Amino acid sequence: MITSVFKKSTPLNYSLVVILMLFFFLLYQFQDLAWFKSLLLITQKVFIFLLLVGTLFVVNFICKKNGLSKDSTYTVFFFLLYLLFFPSLFDNLKIVAANVFLLLALRRLLSLQSLKASKEKIFDAALWILIASIFQPWCILFIALVFISVLFHVSSDYRNWFLPFIALLAVAIGFLVFLTFENTTVEEFWLNKLYVDPALNYFTNNYQNWAFSIFMTTALFFLIIMLLSYASKPQLLHSSYKKLIAFFVIAIVVFFISPDKNNDVLLFAFAPLAIMGTNALEVFQQQLKQELILGVLIVCSLFTFFTQL
Repeated sequence: MITSVFKKSTPLNYSLVVILMLFFFLLYQFQDLAWFKSLLLITQKVFIFLLLVGTLFVVNFICKKNGLSKDSTYTVFFFLLYLLFFPSLFDNLKIVAANVFLLLALRRLLSLQSLKASKEKIFDAALWILIASIFQPWCILFIALVFISVLFHVSSDYRNWFLPFIALLAVAIGFLVFLTFENTTVEEFWLNKLYVDPALNYFTNNYQNWAFSIFMTTALFFLIIMLLSYASKPQLLHSSYKKLIAFFVIAIVVFFISPDKNNDVLLFAFAPLAIMGTNALEVFQQQLKQELILGVLIVCSLFTFFTQL
């Protein structure tokens, strides 16, 4: 029954996902209405919600444009369900903004396969990743995905290897100008956050622990299904799936080494994981198995959401 609703790609389905997101977003925000007295906080929360809605459509565009799934709304629904695992994301503007920039970079890197305007795509992807790293310093690791993409598609032209460094120069100049106006230093704003802290002792309650554990379990399940079904995918899409898996792995690494560690950082893994979840439903073509996968994930997401309110 659930799969029959989201296996179609219609404006009504997308509207349903957005309405559900709005419902859960408001449910989380209405726990404490102190922010309602501040115009700045109201504006910030509206902006976060709009960014999250924009993220849904960017993820959907990436999936459909690159042929990574069939025509359905499973991917955006999976993304919504993973948002419910960590509702504190609804207040985290920096992580949400950084994720948008990373997805814009992923979009450009996946489209590199067409070999059209390759230099512009490499530069743009590096630029978006470097901007994301201003919000979350360890996002700088995603720059490895740019070099992986160059290796896959346009490694013969040596100039492509230098484009990320040109993007770095452009962002660095803009960043230094910003710091001048902020009257702060690179060390205070950025470098002090760029150290490794693998400790997992940030949980404030058991519910966050459960959310993390369930999330990692489902992530591992979808990753295994993706790896097992990889050989059956069209040869043309193999490089795209490799980049998607690499993006997911880097996102998990960023989470584990970040010093300001919290579950919100796992947002970077949601987009590739949503696509992997869609892939799992397409692999298990029997409706009963599809309903079971989707039903379990819905129950888990609702449980983790309401226990963290």
